[in-house]
Amino acid sequence: MLADQIFNDYKEAMKARDTLKSSVLSFLRADMLNQATAKKKDKLDDADIFVVIKKQIKQHQDSIDQFTSGARLDAAEKEKKELEILKSYLPAEMPVEEIKRLIEEAVVSTGSSGPKDMGKLMKELTQKIAGKADGKLVSDLVRNRLNTPS
Repeated sequence: MLADQIFNDYKEAMKARDTLKSSVLSFLRADMLNQATAKKKDKLDDADIFVVIKKQIKQHQDSIDQFTSGARLDAAEKEKKELEILKSYLPAEMPVEEIKRLIEEAVVSTGSSGPKDMGKLMKELTQKIAGKADGKLVSDLVRNRLNTPS
């Protein structure tokens, strides 16, 4: 289970005195605990943990953008390293070609024809792609597909 792997990696990072990794995993574990408490569960399942990790990844990406625009490259570099640690716990991303194939299948199955059908198409795709691809990438590909007639 992913929660056990994160805990074991946290212990190993503490033993190895890897302050960066132990700090990232400590914050991740705290977020997981908060989410479990909010859901009134003892432990989160892997799908819920992926949601927590993706939330932290988004926060790190926002921080990187802000630090870069503020010319704080040292802080941006630290955030990038933390981001890589978090990404290592996510499953491999689905290739763009596979996403496009799923979009085409969903367009045919839902009868989507234009931008007004974006919500219907995204709902269909979210069930198939959840956790396997970046939501923003999928959204951009769907938008491009709906704006260009086939």
